[in-house]
Amino acid sequence: MKKEVYVTENIDLKHIPETATIPRRHRKFSVVWIIPIIAAIVSIGIAVQHLLMEGPTITITFIKAEGLETGKTFVKYKEVEIGRITKVELSKDFRKVVVMAKINKSAAGLLVDDTKFWIEQPRASLSGVSGFSTLLSGNYIGLEPGKSKKERYAFTGLEVPPSITFDEEGKRFVLKTTTLGSIVNGSPLYYRQFNVGQVIGYDLAGDGESINIEVFVRTPYDRYVNDQTRFWQASGIDISMGAEGFSVRTQSVLSMLIGGIAFETPPSSEDAKTADEKTIFTLFNSRAEAMAKPEKIVTPYVLYFNETLNGLYVGAPVTYFGLPVGEVTSVGLEFIPHKNDVRPRVDIIVYPSRFLTHLKKMSAINEKVSIDAERHAFVQNAVNRGLRAQLRSGNLLTGKLYVALDIFPKAPKVKINWAKSPVVMPVVPSGLQDLQDKLNFIFSKIEKIPVEELSAEAKTLLATTNTLLKRFDQEALPELTKTLNQFEQVLTNADNTLVGKDAPTQYQLRETLSEITRAAQGISHLTEYLEKNPEALIRGKQEGNKNE
Repeated sequence: MKKEVYVTENIDLKHIPETATIPRRHRKFSVVWIIPIIAAIVSIGIAVQHLLMEGPTITITFIKAEGLETGKTFVKYKEVEIGRITKVELSKDFRKVVVMAKINKSAAGLLVDDTKFWIEQPRASLSGVSGFSTLLSGNYIGLEPGKSKKERYAFTGLEVPPSITFDEEGKRFVLKTTTLGSIVNGSPLYYRQFNVGQVIGYDLAGDGESINIEVFVRTPYDRYVNDQTRFWQASGIDISMGAEGFSVRTQSVLSMLIGGIAFETPPSSEDAKTADEKTIFTLFNSRAEAMAKPEKIVTPYVLYFNETLNGLYVGAPVTYFGLPVGEVTSVGLEFIPHKNDVRPRVDIIVYPSRFLTHLKKMSAINEKVSIDAERHAFVQNAVNRGLRAQLRSGNLLTGKLYVALDIFPKAPKVKINWAKSPVVMPVVPSGLQDLQDKLNFIFSKIEKIPVEELSAEAKTLLATTNTLLKRFDQEALPELTKTLNQFEQVLTNADNTLVGKDAPTQYQLRETLSEITRAAQGISHLTEYLEKNPEALIRGKQEGNKNE
């Protein structure tokens, strides 16, 4: 490759102008940049203010996100918007929905450990209708603040709204029971059939054998709950059937549909103190069970009846002179080893304090021996006088039986073995058994009656009677008819003779009546004359009195 060479010979460099160096000038600040700078500063200020005013972000876990939309669904408290949903996504196990919401800084104080969230939507139940406004505005997340001081930003949403509000005054109590029955959230709470609260929650206890029911009693009715108050289920219609017959009890129509709980304090309660919040009570199945007076002394007895126990049930009353002093705890059969047989056995408990008033004052344990000895002496003395247990019918309609302790003077004396536990109480046959024995005796006598022979004799008697009736109809009846006709003719003739129109008897009767009338007139004239001239009785009638 050839290189080209340029020759610059004969060129006059003097005619080429020299380059001058000009110093560089500094540009001045343009006014045009002022507006963007100000806008940037304002934007930065707004962003900083927004960051400073922005509240925390929380997460709420729901089972499903019904009606929730990102950027559209609000978080409200008392119908005031305090936040907005920023994100909705599934949980890692795909079983639940995780909702992220930005809460206003002004409402950040509501985010504590026991704050509750739920999806507010239309709900209809037997207890009422809620969330009706969401039909127009759409679903939103409701908030109910708690009372805790500990902050929290991750929550588990409720399936239903809480039953009570944060600012509602009252007390919460816990009721322990073994069966829930028809009780649900929102079930009413009654005091003397007046609605004073409701059930706000329930859960299975840690032992798995009982249920804890949380109830709320509104102020001022919470003052009626004390340490001796009794709670019982008033759900539906309480129908009981016992020896006393049928018993029906209910609180209201609402409790019949959704269940309910009632409470009351026994009138005999003394030194009762107002119950504190979260006090635990026992929930009884019925009012009778709840209001039963607790007994400090309980004595078990065993009864061996030699008769049927059909109609006797656990819980049947045990009476003493007609007053309840205990109840039946067991009804069954007991095996007798030496006889290789079984016998009916009834276990009962008796409350001695109900008929021994001085035992109610027992408080010290060291007095137990003396009191037991006195109680044994009392019972033994009663047994010596004829105290026995007897089955009796409480109601003919239901056929229910109960145990009656009564005095039977003719009963043989029995020595009670107090060393045996439980003690065996002597018994006597029931009146029903005696009646059954008498009926069986009567039926046995009836069975011995020769019915066939009597039937044959009755047939013979009926045939003879039929023959006599036929003879009477053929022979005696015509003669009797003839006699009656003759008697009727005699009565007719007598009627014509005595009261006929032209009968002589009537003429004679009229003549007699005329004579009687004339005699009566004469007597009347004589009486008037004697009244005017009484001396005529002595002197007689004077001739000069012509006018008289």
